[in-house]
Amino acid sequence: MSEADLGGLSLEQAEREIYAHILSRSPEHDFEPKLDRVLEACTLLGDPQHAYKVIHVTGTNGKTSTARMTESLVRAHGLRTGLFTSPHLSSVRERIAIDGEPISQEAFVRLWAEVAPFIRIVDARSADAGGPRMSFFEVLAVLAFAAFADAPVDVAVIEVGMGGIWDATNVVDADVAVIGPIALDHERWLGSSLAEIATEKAGIIKPNSVVVLAEQADTATDVIAANLPRARAVIREAEDLEVVDRAAAVGGQLLTLRTPSATYEGVFVPLLGAHQARNASMALAAVEALLADGGDLQSLAGDTVEAGFAAVTSPGRLEILRTSPTIVVDAAHNPHGIGALVEAVEESFAFSTLVGVVAVLDDKDADGILAGLESLLDTVVVTRSSSPRAIDPDQLARVATTHFGEDRVVTAADVPSALDAAVQLAERDDDIGGGVLVVGSITLVADARTLLGADKPSRHGARG
Repeated sequence: MSEADLGGLSLEQAEREIYAHILSRSPEHDFEPKLDRVLEACTLLGDPQHAYKVIHVTGTNGKTSTARMTESLVRAHGLRTGLFTSPHLSSVRERIAIDGEPISQEAFVRLWAEVAPFIRIVDARSADAGGPRMSFFEVLAVLAFAAFADAPVDVAVIEVGMGGIWDATNVVDADVAVIGPIALDHERWLGSSLAEIATEKAGIIKPNSVVVLAEQADTATDVIAANLPRARAVIREAEDLEVVDRAAAVGGQLLTLRTPSATYEGVFVPLLGAHQARNASMALAAVEALLADGGDLQSLAGDTVEAGFAAVTSPGRLEILRTSPTIVVDAAHNPHGIGALVEAVEESFAFSTLVGVVAVLDDKDADGILAGLESLLDTVVVTRSSSPRAIDPDQLARVATTHFGEDRVVTAADVPSALDAAVQLAERDDDIGGGVLVVGSITLVADARTLLGADKPSRHGARG
């Protein structure tokens, strides 16, 4: 596209203007329990969400990593893939990936030009009926569906934004529905009990879909079980699939994974922690189910499975951003995720001193997050991320003090000063074995990655 096509704007400027417009809409955590607007936009576009096979992924923690592993495995089989995940860390284009690469600036700008007129029609009709405009997340979901149909992709791996039944992504009819572990999170919107949250997430189960189901607490299991009769088949963790064995390896772990059709030995996954091994088993079972295409499950070629897993990345998930001292970022932002993180850090690292940089959003369980981190961290530096929903550092410090005591809590006004303070504390007693862990909020992880120069998506990426 030329600048003339863009009204004199550069691609960079056009992308910024488009994102600013989308961002002006209701945020992704603020949505109506309706799918009407998304369905209407998709109908106007010719129902792009039905143009390819779909693996739909929900759960409380691990959705993004599971989706990324699933996409990589599908792509390793020579199929064109679309991947829709959220939130993003550096660029909104990360959310829409084609063949493993974020959509390019040019393709993103062109996509908006093609889809925006239909978005405006839906907005106008909704306004006439006294309703709101399409939300931030609804618009991005529709853009993703259209981009994948335009590419065209063979398979789209779609991560739920929040919940399931009323999530904007739930206009797809999943061939495979993956339900990861369910825990308390987003209670303000999904409900305050596991049963309520499980009800929301079970909403992605569609008639004739294959369900890949993680082991759950009994309360969640009972709710999900009531929704399983409409599925064509169910693959259950601990019964039909499991992580048979794990062994540490440089840059990741070697896994033996059992699925309904085979046992795969010595599979290298370049991600750390028992939770990522579980995610890998779910992804593998989902791809077996997809490729069976309604028939009997068949084992996958071992070398293809190995290639698919070896190519996986999951930025912001126990990601090492620098050394001396080692700075690790992780997107865990609820007590369940913190528990998995603590186990993975203790297993994968040998820090003599570990200092945390923690920021938490106001809808999250700050007390539970900090309580979970206390045994892992020598000192915690509390701060605020760039999100307007970030808890004030002084307020967060009061919560932290109840678990760490005053002498182990440091307050910093912003992320740059928090990182500086944490690095100094990590280096004070041990120049070699000290480390910094940045955790508690995805926006905090994004801020830290930007400050430390972590790679951003290029302007090129996937063209679609």
